[in-house]
Amino acid sequence: MTHLPHLVTDLGLILGAAGITTLLFKKLKQPLVLGYIIAGLLVGPHVALFPTIMENESITIWAEIGVIFLLFSLGLEFSFKKLVKVGGASSVMALIEVVVMLLLGYLAGKILGWSTMDSIFLGGILSISSTTIIIRAFDELGVKSQRFAGLVFGVLIVEDLVAILLLVLLSTLAVSQQFAGTEMLAAVLKLAFFLMLWFLGGIFLIPTFLRKASKLMNDETLLIVSLALCFLMVILAAQAGFSPALGAFIMGSILAETTKAEKIEHLISSVKDLFGAIFFVSVGILIDPATIVNYAGPIAVITIVTLVGKFLSISAGGLISGQGLKTSIQSGMSVSQIGEFSFIIATLGVTLKVTSDFLYPVAVAVSAITTFTTPYMIKLAEPLYRTVDRVLPEKWRKSLNQYSSGTQTISTTSDWKLVLQSYGINLVVFSVIIISIVLLSGRYLNPLITQHVVEGTLGNIATTVITLIFMAPFLWALAVHHPQKEAQGRIWANRNYRSLIIVLEFGRIAVAILFIGFLLNQFFSVQLAVFGGLLITALMVVFSKRIQRFYIRIENRFVRNLNAREIQEAAKMHHTLTPWDVHLTSFDVMPESAVVGQSLLDLQIREKYGINVAVIERGDRTILAPTRNELLFPKDKLYVFGSDEQMEAFRQFIQNKVLLPDEVEGQKEEVRLQKLQVKSDSALLHKSIRNSGVRDKTKGLIVGIERKGQRILNPDSELVFEEGDLVWIVGVPRRIKQLEGTLVNEPAPL
Repeated sequence: MTHLPHLVTDLGLILGAAGITTLLFKKLKQPLVLGYIIAGLLVGPHVALFPTIMENESITIWAEIGVIFLLFSLGLEFSFKKLVKVGGASSVMALIEVVVMLLLGYLAGKILGWSTMDSIFLGGILSISSTTIIIRAFDELGVKSQRFAGLVFGVLIVEDLVAILLLVLLSTLAVSQQFAGTEMLAAVLKLAFFLMLWFLGGIFLIPTFLRKASKLMNDETLLIVSLALCFLMVILAAQAGFSPALGAFIMGSILAETTKAEKIEHLISSVKDLFGAIFFVSVGILIDPATIVNYAGPIAVITIVTLVGKFLSISAGGLISGQGLKTSIQSGMSVSQIGEFSFIIATLGVTLKVTSDFLYPVAVAVSAITTFTTPYMIKLAEPLYRTVDRVLPEKWRKSLNQYSSGTQTISTTSDWKLVLQSYGINLVVFSVIIISIVLLSGRYLNPLITQHVVEGTLGNIATTVITLIFMAPFLWALAVHHPQKEAQGRIWANRNYRSLIIVLEFGRIAVAILFIGFLLNQFFSVQLAVFGGLLITALMVVFSKRIQRFYIRIENRFVRNLNAREIQEAAKMHHTLTPWDVHLTSFDVMPESAVVGQSLLDLQIREKYGINVAVIERGDRTILAPTRNELLFPKDKLYVFGSDEQMEAFRQFIQNKVLLPDEVEGQKEEVRLQKLQVKSDSALLHKSIRNSGVRDKTKGLIVGIERKGQRILNPDSELVFEEGDLVWIVGVPRRIKQLEGTLVNEPAPL
């Protein structure tokens, strides 16, 4: 009789149990993650009704591979470019939530009498929401087109990065067993250094490699190559002292910037689902039902802390960032659960043997309860808002509306801000690159040369020359390159600021010279390093033009790779008239839609649904403020302005999948919601909307006017502007700012 290895038997048990439970949970319309956890519980050592797995060690290894694939997949959906595009409101909300939940989790653990390490890990577990559960709930409830959904997606993006930082900090804390500020700061700086280095190197090399090899790649080879890149970064992360999951996440975020991202995500999905299922089943295997029963009280307390704490922190963050009461409450009610990263943080505590045995099953139980409550929390958000709005004092409500309206202003960027920002970015980026080149040279290149090519001083000289060749373009960029020449030129035109510009320029050159000395000091004495640094600086001045051309080629390749795939992301153009509960979003016209071939006049969209069609995107064309005779064609993108209720009615009318607003790209002009104030010297004063010329000058659409505390949505074209009116326009910011200048320069009407 053939003997089956225990690994094969255990894998059969895991997948069999997972298959049955997922079918059941699919039938019940419940999250599959909970089905996997229950499957693990059934085949685990604590339940004797079913066959039990025999080798926990092997399953643990498979589960670690599952974590790698989960983080790789999250990275493909994340991307650092997407993080940069996240609005300030989402960032504020996410950071407030993380800080509040870390504190509440720690305090709850202490109140329950748990150890310091258990309490700290509990705070980390509660601080991260579940991306999978939220997206699924939004899809099922049909709220992805609503304003708050865009903010929540932004919050989840920021939380992903914070979760990675928490993994590093908790690992450092677990090893040191004490809260050492110096060690924690060193861990954060080390993480930031490697994140930036891997991102810069990855964007420079990997898209170019994929582009060169594209003719040789079919689905099979692309899958193998992407997995190879993933595990290569896993190895590099482990060598640098980080968790393997971090490496997988970083490689996923790098590949997310390539033109192959969607293809890789599609190819990897089956592999991710397989190993992800094994991971979540392994989570269930570690659960002891007796522990959950014994800790029913703490589970109830922590569940309440999670639901209430996340709701209050996100809602407060929304109000602070000026998002209005309704949007803030809806956002807070949407993220009141814990999920994937929470399991990974709990697993980290078990792996490092720094948390108690009960913490893991408690975390899983809280996750299961909050997952079930998520859809109901989202449904209750609007009734809760109406209740709060009704009982809120009029003075408070008015203050909130004024504060929210005040945050929706047209902002300008000063020349000094542009120059200092570019100097700071250059200093950080090129310092990271130069330091990494020097460290790699000292650790790998110098031993290679001195042991196998040339020994002694000659070997050190050869190492220095080779290293300088690699450093030269980045030293030149650090000391000489001007990314904001125009802004700096305008500042230089003011004689009062020339001395400051000179100080900045000499400061950049001094930093570059210090880096040259840093390299020479690795292999020579301090005196030689100082002398050599000055000599090398002089040589770089002589060859400056050649070095410049070399750097420009490097920069052009990096920028080309970075912009190879312009990411289409939710909530990018999420600009709102917060106090009015109306916003700008987009709908795609599908080929089978009944609206195809009809004009806006025939459809009577404004009359029937109360919304305005502000922009129509058609291929590479952007039709601003379309006329009533404009026809709709297949694959048109309509940017419409209205309330959540109006949007939902319109969505049902055109019967197509709603897409979240995207930023206009390529040759298309960016469309935003801006506001102008009618002052005493304004050319708009005492003119009607029809006669003001706003539509002709801005190619925009006036969608609202705020007058003496009253809000006028979709104002009539005969309405006359009065002094103090706040005019809201959907259009191109550049044109609206030009209109501002025109209004200032035009003489006021007699």
